[in-house]
Amino acid sequence: MHFHFSPARSEDFSKLLELRLLTMRESLERIGRFDPQRAFERFQNSFRSQHTRLIIADHQFAGCVALGPDEDDWLLEHFYIAPQFQRCGLGSQVLSQLITEAEQARKIIKLSVLQKSDAARFYEKHGFHKTGEDEWDIYYTRLPAISRES
Repeated sequence: MHFHFSPARSEDFSKLLELRLLTMRESLERIGRFDPQRAFERFQNSFRSQHTRLIIADHQFAGCVALGPDEDDWLLEHFYIAPQFQRCGLGSQVLSQLITEAEQARKIIKLSVLQKSDAARFYEKHGFHKTGEDEWDIYYTRLPAISRES
């Protein structure tokens, strides 16, 4: 599937929040944490439009992802694929593009996933390694190839 990125704008907040609620509801319910107000507040506090990209596939809005600075590393967050575009390889294509960018910049990518989320297997399949966990989240990093070879 062909895709491209388009820069997000602050005006995209509501559309992206709706996508977040749609894609994360099941995982949040699984751990007893689904609360639309808390999801709104968490997204509002972490949404950085300047680092967020819309994912456009087949000329349609298919999702979003944020990749931006976090100290000396990059933080990957808000990676949501609309349900009608899931399970067709789009997420892997998008993540591969982001990994390529990080490799070229020699940056570590950090992220977190909810406990009991299917996303953990997805990231592990793409070379991310668990670095820790707490009550609600599992933390991962992916080192650039140059670092892994040293």
